[in-house]
Amino acid sequence: MHDLSAELAGTMGEAEWDWLMPHADRDALLLVSSKLDLLDVGVAIASDNVASVQSWIEQKLIGKPSPEQIKVWNSVPNKRFNALILQPYVLVQDI
Repeated sequence: MHDLSAELAGTMGEAEWDWLMPHADRDALLLVSSKLDLLDVGVAIASDNVASVQSWIEQKLIGKPSPEQIKVWNSVPNKRFNALILQPYVLVQDI
């Protein structure tokens, strides 16, 4: 688990909304609540921890961004997120 965590940590960083838009367009962007640790969510998804992931989805702590959220992000110049690449998805968290 530690190796997976370290590997995923290497794919984390800040990203501008402009860079993330193509992932949203292909429906591969997952929004993670600030109540959760982005790396922990990535590790849970990558290791098929279905119970945790399902619980977060049910609690609306992770999910696809709504069209309204995307519209707001499109209107904010230089909007930035913390991002974690987890092929084929990109997990993002509002900064």
